[in-house]
Amino acid sequence: MKTLLFLLEKEFRQVFRDKAILRMLFIMPVIQLVVLPMAANYEVKDVSVTVVDHDHSDFSRHLIRSIGASGYFKLNRLSHSFQNAALDFNHDEADIVLEIPNGFERKLIRENKAGLFVAVNAINGAKANLGAAYLQTEIMRFNKQILVEHLGIPEENLNQGLNLEHRNWYNQGMNYRMFMVPGILGILLTMVGTFLTALNIVREKEAGTIEQINVTPIRKHIFIIGKLLPFWAMGLVVLGLGLLVARVVYGIVPVGSLFTLFAYSAIFLLAMLGLGLLISTLSKTQQQAMLLAFFLMMIFILMGGLYTSIDSMPGWAKTMTAFNPVRYLIEVMRMVVLKGSTMQDILPQLWKTVGFAVLFIVWAVVSYQKRA
Repeated sequence: MKTLLFLLEKEFRQVFRDKAILRMLFIMPVIQLVVLPMAANYEVKDVSVTVVDHDHSDFSRHLIRSIGASGYFKLNRLSHSFQNAALDFNHDEADIVLEIPNGFERKLIRENKAGLFVAVNAINGAKANLGAAYLQTEIMRFNKQILVEHLGIPEENLNQGLNLEHRNWYNQGMNYRMFMVPGILGILLTMVGTFLTALNIVREKEAGTIEQINVTPIRKHIFIIGKLLPFWAMGLVVLGLGLLVARVVYGIVPVGSLFTLFAYSAIFLLAMLGLGLLISTLSKTQQQAMLLAFFLMMIFILMGGLYTSIDSMPGWAKTMTAFNPVRYLIEVMRMVVLKGSTMQDILPQLWKTVGFAVLFIVWAVVSYQKRA
């Protein structure tokens, strides 16, 4: 125990002596957590629409005004032909082209229905799908307004059949920051745990100071624990800072217990620190360690469910995500912060994370060699 305390004192002195590490630990995560949720969301606005109006009627102009006033669309221009409007796709000036056919108003009055043609620029698939869905909703709203106000059809006749009532649980206002902030906080916790420890041992290899440790009778597991615990403690401090930023900047207060959140995060940090130390023991240079850590982080982030739902992934990708510890952290973060889940609710994720922690730490101890 005395040997471990000496190692911990040495590690803390090294960390607090290096101002760059302190900035990476405490300042960078705070800045990223403030900036990223403001930019990273699923809400689509300012969808650029080019309109081809062959009808030039009151109803067509009313439809165009309704689309422009919805807040989701930006009217690019009015074109005289579809071929001319399609050129806006080539120049990336339009996301949607709406063509209103000749006789639109006449058919709507006589037959209570009329056709419209919508072409979508699907290079950005997410924006295309959401933009088209928004436009369809706006057209349906316009259609209902025309039928009620201009054609005199009673509104109750339009609502016959199923009456759908919906309610949003856990995020009633559909605020994307409520959804993104816990996930981004989990990613920042992963980056702190993996990158800093990945550089730890290999930095001493390059500096030559590792030899002073190797000639001592310190056992390998004591050495690895001494490298792990300081960053584990500072990782929990980063988590506390992140929760404070989420509360002050975004007004997000965890519905669940902070004890549950910190308890799970403590186990997760052990897993990520173990992975970082494993990378550090296997690498000979800091460049190798950084490249390997960056490669793993890209997979963890893109297949962790932060930006893409795991349920929508193909079968082989879902199987791969089962071996991604970041997936379970993001799930737990959202469950505890938004749903108020308890320790009993997160037991499946907890046991899998314990398995990752044991695997990576034992692997790091075994792979560390006290010789050149």
